[in-house]
Amino acid sequence: MAVKHSRFDRFLLSLNAIFLTLAVLVVVVPLVYIVVASFMDPNVLLNQGLSFKISDWSLEGYQMILSNPAMLRGFGNAVFYSTAFALLTVTVSVCAGYALSENRLAGRHFFMTLFIITIFFGGGLIPTYLLVRELGMLNTVWAVIIPGAVNVWNIILSRTFFKGVPNELKEAANVDGASDMKIFFRIVLPLSKPIIFVLALYAFVGQWNAFFDAMIYLDDPKLHPLQLVLRSILIQNQAAPGMISDQLAMAELKRLSEMIKYSAIVISSLPLLIMYPFFQKYFEKGVMVGSLK
Repeated sequence: MAVKHSRFDRFLLSLNAIFLTLAVLVVVVPLVYIVVASFMDPNVLLNQGLSFKISDWSLEGYQMILSNPAMLRGFGNAVFYSTAFALLTVTVSVCAGYALSENRLAGRHFFMTLFIITIFFGGGLIPTYLLVRELGMLNTVWAVIIPGAVNVWNIILSRTFFKGVPNELKEAANVDGASDMKIFFRIVLPLSKPIIFVLALYAFVGQWNAFFDAMIYLDDPKLHPLQLVLRSILIQNQAAPGMISDQLAMAELKRLSEMIKYSAIVISSLPLLIMYPFFQKYFEKGVMVGSLK
């Protein structure tokens, strides 16, 4: 049965459709531009702009990046850092969130207050660097993984989610003789897939895009993640106009910079684009359930 809308309703629906269309264009147009530009000959891109002719396309940018041994090593490092960081963050957040959601925990409000204080007040870069140095983690993988593993916002999301788990399930398992650990692993965790996947996605994406911690704590190039390797490649292929007097050399440098820039963006974003569809069915549910109570 068709729904009849008033003139004002049709106006609002049209306005909503226009707004959503503009929002989609704002996201899609830059994405299409970057993907097409990454396959184009940089000379054509600089002189004519985007072209959808196959004859104007080139894989030289991808070949140059992928032929660099540091790229493959950085990619492997980024996968390791992001995966390890996500596992550690999810483990800490889920365990802390479940404990804080239990009314039986003595002092839970005190601990929650301490966690919330850290959101507003932090030690800063220099004290954190000194702490990492004194712990002997400089120039090790742990300097990238451990310092940010405890995320208070993720703990709050987990705590809110676990408060929504029916107490009747836990009480019934307790009556049947199940211990607290068995209730957690056999009942609560299987029901917590949405929030677990959301936290894992947040942590993985955040660590994948991070480069500042690695730049501060890691001196060994063999330990650098992908984002730091890409940053180094782009910096090496850029220079101020006054630094190079040869116009041909300057033109070639600009050509290399344009060729590498867009290919690097696509390569660094590809794993996230591949991963997101598998997490999407949990993402919306996890965010809503974890943020509303």
